[in-house]
Amino acid sequence: MNDEQPSGTPWMKNLMVWGGVILALLLVVSMFNARNEAAVTQMSYSEFRAKVAEGQIASVQVGETRIIGKTKQDKPFSTVPIPNDATLAPLLQSSGVKYDGKAPEESSLFVVLLIQVLPILLFLGLAIFVMRQMQKGGGAGGAMGFGKSKAKMLTEKQGRKTFDDVAGIDEAREELEEIVEFLRDPHRFSKLGGQIPKGALLVGSPGTGKTLLARAIAGEAGVPFFTISGSDFVEMFVGVGASRVRDMFEQAKKNAPCIVFIDEIDAVGRHRGHGLGNSNDEREQTLNQLLVEMDGFEANEGIIIIAATNRPDVLDPALLRPGRFDRQVVVPLPDIEGREKILGVHMKKVPLAPDVEARTIARGTPGFSGADLANLVNEAALLAARRNKRLVAMREFEDAKDKVMMGAERRSMVMTEDEKKMTAYHEAGHAIVSINEDASDPIHKATIIPRGRALGMVMRLPERDSYSYHRDQMLANLSVAMGGRVAEELIFGHGKVSSGASSDIQYATSLARNMVTRWGMSDKLGPLQYEDTQEGYLGYGGSTRTMGSDETNKLIDAEIRVLVDGAHKRATTILKKNIKHLHLLAQAMLEFETLSGEDIDELIKTGKLDRPDKPVGGQTIAPVQGSAIPKAGKRFAGAAA
Repeated sequence: MNDEQPSGTPWMKNLMVWGGVILALLLVVSMFNARNEAAVTQMSYSEFRAKVAEGQIASVQVGETRIIGKTKQDKPFSTVPIPNDATLAPLLQSSGVKYDGKAPEESSLFVVLLIQVLPILLFLGLAIFVMRQMQKGGGAGGAMGFGKSKAKMLTEKQGRKTFDDVAGIDEAREELEEIVEFLRDPHRFSKLGGQIPKGALLVGSPGTGKTLLARAIAGEAGVPFFTISGSDFVEMFVGVGASRVRDMFEQAKKNAPCIVFIDEIDAVGRHRGHGLGNSNDEREQTLNQLLVEMDGFEANEGIIIIAATNRPDVLDPALLRPGRFDRQVVVPLPDIEGREKILGVHMKKVPLAPDVEARTIARGTPGFSGADLANLVNEAALLAARRNKRLVAMREFEDAKDKVMMGAERRSMVMTEDEKKMTAYHEAGHAIVSINEDASDPIHKATIIPRGRALGMVMRLPERDSYSYHRDQMLANLSVAMGGRVAEELIFGHGKVSSGASSDIQYATSLARNMVTRWGMSDKLGPLQYEDTQEGYLGYGGSTRTMGSDETNKLIDAEIRVLVDGAHKRATTILKKNIKHLHLLAQAMLEFETLSGEDIDELIKTGKLDRPDKPVGGQTIAPVQGSAIPKAGKRFAGAAA
């Protein structure tokens, strides 16, 4: 995108550039002349006359102030003659030296003026430029441009966006459509006493489309759109940020009505009074200037400030009051309908095979943001190109979804047979417990192919979008998390358990702690909050602080232990009861490496598994104990419990 250049004094800049070029040329010429003069031998006049008498001089040019010539060895020389020496000509003639007169050097008036006046002009121009910058002080431009705003103005030539490009966040879009109506027809609202909003704060997780919404507003309204990041205001020099805020609003006034979009405003809009040092003073001065410009004594009519952040909890209250950010618009993660619409927008850019169903992909991507879905479509297109396909099929979308959600496959990773076997039983333990927990989400896929940092994985997907979790679902998740460790204990013994359950233990401990300290799901501690989050939002950043006495903290630890131990006991009971299914599923995973949820259901219900990628035929596999697992054939079957 090409940014519009800010107004200024281009003639002054051009003058400085051309002056520098001319000065450089003069320096080069003078250096060349000096080098040539250095190559000429200087001699005294008496030495010159002696060499003439000895016959060592070949030719000369006699001038009024200088004699130049060459010796018989073709070496150039020069000397200064005695004025009006009448004996020189007879001496040259008698010695057989070719001589001639030299015309006086005439310098052009322009060259003389250029050489003598140009340095003075350059010095004066530089002095005027520095003085003009210093006179601006903390205003627009500042000393040497430090205080000039870094806001960039985007025009329709640079990829105009409209509300048709925004999908899946209808409520946020409706909130902002009124701003477009204000910009298009302000008299429609002003005649009823309504005033144009000063600002709108877009709040949401990363990738939900906050910046896209702001650009769509500018595209629909057809007004200039300035964009800047909150970090562009922050500098190591105190006062520079405030200067940039002033300059940004001065540019906006010249282009009003317009929109100014500040991305990641939490970089400059944090609570005042926290921390010490010059950096904090600079940030607070910048924030103070922003507050005054948005709603101070001088009104900025026709300028709408739109800001985006995923940390509204750290913003200064003065920034959020009505009259500054009049509206706070939450941009949530899209639901299944929104995800389907977003996929439709991005799928228009790629050639699709007839079997692609956006609804199916949307159902399998809960929690995906708009940016995640755009990345999913792009990964599917790249996979299709890598496989030399002309169309992007459903298989590419499924593989891309697995890559985004579970990580890329690491098939080159070498694992021993014992490691594969332990991984298979570990993942089979998760799956069996999940199947037998009524409140658990259904299994989408299970694999023992290393992906990302995991050696294997069981992925569960909810049947619909969930906005809250119930106690029974949390207890089921705890049991599923413990299923892998319990399977290792049952099959390989307590002394052979591996470190593969580290992430499961971390998840279970974190979930149990939240149940006890935040969600009031402990009978002994009751519905009280014992833990507070400091400077964190939507799961990003922040720290926790436990509230209560030492006795309370001990009781919290005890209740967490009760929940995790209870989940371990439930997983043990389920796996002991379904030990045949555990063996059956582990052997199937060793055979096929990756099983879908439908494959696992078929295997558990019928004891058989016919896969299209494995021709029918082969031997029957029965559940076995220990490491003596028979080699599976093309057809996989086993006895059901």
